[in-house]
Amino acid sequence: MTNDIALVETLRQRRQQLAERLDVPVVLWSGRSSSRNFPANCFPFRASSHFLYFAAIPLEKAAICLDGGKMTLFVDDPQPESALWHGETPSRAEIATQIGADAAFPMSELESHAAGAATIAVQDTMTALQQSRILNRPVSPVKVLQGIDLELAQAIVSLRLSHDRAALTQLRQAADVTIQAHIAGMAVTTSATREADVRAAMEHVILAHNMSCAYTSIVTVHGEVLHNDRYHHSLQLGDLLLVDVGAETSTGWAADVTRTWAVSGQFSYTQRAIYDVVLAAHDACIAKIRPGVEYRDMHLLAALVIAQGLVDLGILRGQPEDLVEMDAHALFFPHGIGHLLGLDVHDMEDLGDIAGYEPERKRSDRFGLNYLRLNRPLRPGMLVTIEPGFYQVPAILTDRDRREKYRDVVNWERLADFADVRGIRIEDDVLITETGREVLTGELPTKAEAVEALLQGDLSCLEAAYS
Repeated sequence: MTNDIALVETLRQRRQQLAERLDVPVVLWSGRSSSRNFPANCFPFRASSHFLYFAAIPLEKAAICLDGGKMTLFVDDPQPESALWHGETPSRAEIATQIGADAAFPMSELESHAAGAATIAVQDTMTALQQSRILNRPVSPVKVLQGIDLELAQAIVSLRLSHDRAALTQLRQAADVTIQAHIAGMAVTTSATREADVRAAMEHVILAHNMSCAYTSIVTVHGEVLHNDRYHHSLQLGDLLLVDVGAETSTGWAADVTRTWAVSGQFSYTQRAIYDVVLAAHDACIAKIRPGVEYRDMHLLAALVIAQGLVDLGILRGQPEDLVEMDAHALFFPHGIGHLLGLDVHDMEDLGDIAGYEPERKRSDRFGLNYLRLNRPLRPGMLVTIEPGFYQVPAILTDRDRREKYRDVVNWERLADFADVRGIRIEDDVLITETGREVLTGELPTKAEAVEALLQGDLSCLEAAYS
């Protein structure tokens, strides 16, 4: 009962904060599932994150109207025959009580309450068409947001950039389960035969906690493919396994963690050398995080540390500062240092750069900066990822123009010595506090020796972390 009261109070505070930022009514749709080849076979439903932020329940085919701090729920009661297939479900009135709605009506009455309302387009086409019909106007995609819809997006961003206590509780739960999943993956690796075996062990942990995966798991010996979603490759003793897996709670709050480990249980000399470079960038960024620090500066710091490390290994030539200025580091570290994390693994990215970029800032067209997803000063309550990496991406390294541009600063013969390093990434979820930072996933080791120990069944490093 106490948790229900706390949830209702949290939701009331969120919609009151929205009312203080926006003086027009708002209608947010949850969306609907889409069929997989035939109507009764649907893909798993995931409600709109903006709907979840204010309603907290993953209702399908529902909407909420927010006006002056009040919330009205619109959802149809289940059809009697649905109980045959789906069991008994709560009534509209019961749901309204659960989320603290001030009133509740069937969907047929939404149109009479939606005049002049702002909204945000959902992803599924059927609901998007419904949005335009009920609001009697086109609902613009994110790239061309304007008017009250743009004002709504900006207001939501200002709220969701900093997580409240209820959100942090969920985010910590997702982080804890994600840590357990990675430990389980490490535990089976040396006896596994395929990438799929490791993936199965990890996702089993997530599902056993009644959570889902926050994104398509990446479990691959081809770490140079940044969003690899294939799991059929066999595991060979000389391989590195890049594992990017995160849990999501039942109400949508996500974790996002990457570790890279040796299939054999021990890094080779070259793998360890590159791993330590990536880890140095990871640790340097986290050490610098505090309120007021520019996230872009974290990215450039990671780039500088990686450049220095590659110079030390003889892969790059020149001064690290000059190499970063000419984006030479991006040959091996082409993506940004991380992103916002919350009700999505890339939180609010459906709003484009409205969420990720401070007003008036635009994406750079530089090779080393154009994939930076976040360009804001850090503030308390923000949750971000820090995820530097090193990759040998053939499409980048064999590109004729880039090889010509960087011919004098890359020692290609020396790079060939590191052929067994396809990709390494180390990623943690970092909360900005009033005075510094808290690594929500910090109990999962990053140091090479500790990772090797876990692979070999030594849990003492975990015991030390939890003590």
